[in-house]
Amino acid sequence: MTVGAVPDGDVDGRSDGVFIKVITVAEDGRAIFARTTSGGSTQLSFPDPVDLRRGEIIFIDNQQQWFRAPDAVWAEDSGVGVVRKLLDDSVVIETSGGGMRVLNGKPDVAVEPGNTVQYTEIDGITRVISVTPLRYRDSGLDEDLAEYIVKRGDTKLTFDSFGGYDNVKSRARELIETQLDHADDLRKIGAKPVKGVIFTGAPGTGKTHLARIIADVADAVFYLVSGPSIVSKWVGDSEETLRRLFEDAAKKPRAIIFFDEIDSIAARRSADSNGESKRVVAQLLTLLDGFEAGSNVIVIAATNRVEDIDEALLRPGRFDWEIQFNLPTSQDRREILMLKADELETEDDLPLDVLTVLTDGWSGAMLTALWTEAALIAVGDGRVRIADEDLAIAHERVRMRPVRARAEVSDVA
Repeated sequence: MTVGAVPDGDVDGRSDGVFIKVITVAEDGRAIFARTTSGGSTQLSFPDPVDLRRGEIIFIDNQQQWFRAPDAVWAEDSGVGVVRKLLDDSVVIETSGGGMRVLNGKPDVAVEPGNTVQYTEIDGITRVISVTPLRYRDSGLDEDLAEYIVKRGDTKLTFDSFGGYDNVKSRARELIETQLDHADDLRKIGAKPVKGVIFTGAPGTGKTHLARIIADVADAVFYLVSGPSIVSKWVGDSEETLRRLFEDAAKKPRAIIFFDEIDSIAARRSADSNGESKRVVAQLLTLLDGFEAGSNVIVIAATNRVEDIDEALLRPGRFDWEIQFNLPTSQDRREILMLKADELETEDDLPLDVLTVLTDGWSGAMLTALWTEAALIAVGDGRVRIADEDLAIAHERVRMRPVRARAEVSDVA
């Protein structure tokens, strides 16, 4: 359609015609491609160049004359999304509904991956709402962080529920007493309290269980963070979640942030490391350096592959303490077996001394599995108490399970 060469004027008072929105200006201003209010597309030609820009609204009357119109006459809902990738000629965003869209053209506003933006189909990105990804539940309550908070059980855990490992428990008690109970005294002395503690040792030796006990004894909120739960495929999400976790913990009277298998999210950086891994490690370093030492937050991490963790995390001032969980000694194994026996319905005179010898090299998790198997055998036989023959059969079952090779755990330099 060709529009007459009539100077643009005021649309007020004109009722017969259509409104259109400019998509592209072509041919040095002598043509435009536009969208109608019904959603269709049209092309307009002008005898002379016109000064129009993408997104402007114009009115075409029945005499094919055009007039500028205010933005308010165009009823078009905008959307909200998170920028995921910047291309040479477009922007990829994740919409609020979870889908992906490509907005053609370079945006008129400066944006970066991870920005939350407002956009329309024609105008593209119109403004940056937040430099970080916003979520549905961003109401100031951080409700979406609830998945990381472990609710306490009906019975409060104590150090008595952790069998053996007297040296490890002593070190953990010291952590609570000095870091949390006497933080003010440490500040008066001028000492820098411990920021982070790393538990190292073989799988199944009770690292996570002890962290839960520390949180219960210290009356602290317990945040459990694992690799799959924190690492996102989207740029910026993992770092943002970590930042919000630390901010949320700082609001609590006392908090323990526990990173399970931290080697999966903070692996040693190298030239071959992907960008996401490097960003997560960098953010974690920043957070450990930035939060107030001696306040109300203790960071605990656990790993059975300490040699794979980025060395920058292990220097003093970040993870200051290392508590090693070796395989239980003979005394440890006996205490673990006795602790579980006291929790269950058992016959008298169980051969715990014999089991202590037979389970040399077993982890705490394997010893717990021994009691689980024995209970299943007893119930299957129609009994409600574990007998010595149940333990004998259970020992053989657990012993015959395949053992997968694991890497040796090295000391932190």
